[in-house]
Amino acid sequence: MTERPSNEEFLRQADPMRRELLAHCYRMMGSVHDAEDLVQETYLRAWRHYDGFEGRSSLRTWLYRIATTQCLTALDSRGRRPLPTGLGAPASEPTAPLVERHEVPWLEPVPDGMVGAGGDDPAAIVTARESIRLALVAALQHLPPRQRAVLVLRDVLKWRAAEVAEVLDTTTTAVNSVLQRARAQLEEVAPSLDDRPEPLTPDQREQLDRYVEAFESYDVGAIVELFTKDAVFEMPPFDGWYQGAEDIARLVQAQCPAEAPEDLRLVPARANGQEAFALYLREGDIYREFALQVLDFDGPQVSHVAMFFEPGMFARFGLPASLPAGASGSK
Repeated sequence: MTERPSNEEFLRQADPMRRELLAHCYRMMGSVHDAEDLVQETYLRAWRHYDGFEGRSSLRTWLYRIATTQCLTALDSRGRRPLPTGLGAPASEPTAPLVERHEVPWLEPVPDGMVGAGGDDPAAIVTARESIRLALVAALQHLPPRQRAVLVLRDVLKWRAAEVAEVLDTTTTAVNSVLQRARAQLEEVAPSLDDRPEPLTPDQREQLDRYVEAFESYDVGAIVELFTKDAVFEMPPFDGWYQGAEDIARLVQAQCPAEAPEDLRLVPARANGQEAFALYLREGDIYREFALQVLDFDGPQVSHVAMFFEPGMFARFGLPASLPAGASGSK
């Protein structure tokens, strides 16, 4: 029987996989907080039961097996984590009162660096960014937990059907059947896993500069030109969502607490493998943490913005809670 390793030895072997396990749990749960807790529990269970690890699979496979089981157990008592567009309601009127729904367990954005999408290995970065796209993680929330697990293990992690069957205590035939149903359902609500996001073009990078300028100068006319005709803007924990460049501009004009140029500062960030901005709102001589926007492009224009208002989120992204009024956050 393998002797239980010391804390140092176990961590030396297992700790390099922590970020990819966090990404795995995040895809399953849609929550950074839940994913962190489940990864911690995975490591604790693995260390406690290491003397029963017979080495028939790799340590990486064994850790994924434990993490997947932990996620499925957690999902037995938790609902899915949607974005407002996932609630099934039609697009909202931009000037209608905003309604907060704190009882809804909303999908959370994840910093690239937490899940290995901001490291040094170009191939690993591309793979990580593809598999944590906001639209994909939101779509995974529509799948029942076992379908979600099968699809992630087979199509994201590229496990063999027999390996997935062992984790889920089922047959290879059952795994293939579940995978077929999961793929069919995912196609209705998400981009294909085969649709790899391309690096930003020069035009898109120029659009990002215009995006910062339009919001910081509070130029509603310029904001209209940033978005595609059918662009979507949503803002959890507010349950409404808004479609079309004109309605998005009306939303900003009617609902944004900024009222004049220099009321907002935008600081670049990376979330879910996508371009993002931390927004700071001016309060006297200070810009304070306000919201995080995660952007999608369609050609040279922005096609989707998810704007998150979770308290304390900036710390997770390594961002300051405030900026001095003289700071130029966009530079």
